[in-house]
Amino acid sequence: MNIRHKKFVDEYIICGNATKAYMDVYKSKNRKAAQKSGSKLLQREDVKEYLERQLEEIHNEKTADAKEVLEYLTSVMRGEQKEEVLKWIGEGIQEVTKITVSNKDRIKAGELLGKRYRLFSEKIDIEASANIVFVEDLKE
Repeated sequence: MNIRHKKFVDEYIICGNATKAYMDVYKSKNRKAAQKSGSKLLQREDVKEYLERQLEEIHNEKTADAKEVLEYLTSVMRGEQKEEVLKWIGEGIQEVTKITVSNKDRIKAGELLGKRYRLFSEKIDIEASANIVFVEDLKE
């Protein structure tokens, strides 16, 4: 796989359009040829593998996992998080001040955590086992 192929994949990730990515990287003016060539490039195994690696890397860097979300909600609920607000200090001047999150936000974080751990479930799950015996009526 050459450098242009890598640039094509990187451009394809940005725009999501193989034709446009091909035209930009290879400076092609012929849309029909770019469409065909871009499609062919996406079929190559080495290009597919590079694309998957790049997407996985982006996913890992940019996407919060379940543990991170639960830790954040827990820290909000406990009042450990700060939020920035504007504070009036007089004569038309404001400054940015950090304050603890509001009780409303803390309650909401607690509700979301409670739903996750089924603390507020109104349903009752009952598991039972029983033996069922079918008796054939022999009267005829």
